[in-house]
Amino acid sequence: MRLPSIRRWRKPRAERRYPAPLTLHELWMVSLSAPVSRDRNASRTTLYPFRRIDDDSARSWLAEQWEIGSRQVLVDRLDELSRSGYRARAQQVLGVAPLAWDAALYVDIARLGFGCGMITEAEAWTALKNIVPSVVRTYASWQEYADHYLLGRKVWQDGLGGGRDETFPAPQSAADAHLSALLDPANRASPWNLAPWDTISHPDRAR
Repeated sequence: MRLPSIRRWRKPRAERRYPAPLTLHELWMVSLSAPVSRDRNASRTTLYPFRRIDDDSARSWLAEQWEIGSRQVLVDRLDELSRSGYRARAQQVLGVAPLAWDAALYVDIARLGFGCGMITEAEAWTALKNIVPSVVRTYASWQEYADHYLLGRKVWQDGLGGGRDETFPAPQSAADAHLSALLDPANRASPWNLAPWDTISHPDRAR
């Protein structure tokens, strides 16, 4: 019996379903979640969150990591992250409110919600656009954004009791290395190099 080709079983690339490349503004907005997207299957240049179409993984990730199983819960979670999020606790602990951590999670959740069909593509873009003004007012570079992301992440990790344990599922060293790669000017694949920080302050254009 002839076995089916392995290639037939591979999931299609995200670009096949969404062939239009992002504009520079769109890439910049998607790139707000780049610190969260460490997995090799994650896509950092499409609104869809994965390199290959995998709606079930998007749905599972929302359910397992965020206890989000419906559109309303997703919308409520996005609203909470945009208004206060984890930065409220950080303000109490450190006297600093790292918006970047909440913004990265906000964009990641919106992309996952789009990925599993809880919100439409248009609604996902609207959600991303809603977070842009506060991010632009707060930071002047991807470096500043990265620094505050790590600060917020530390507050979150300490709250889970994982701040001192390098065996924690997402150790600080992994986040540090990932952000260093994103900020490396020699990394031509980094979305932060493809869409520099001031991109969002200039007229949009095709890549």
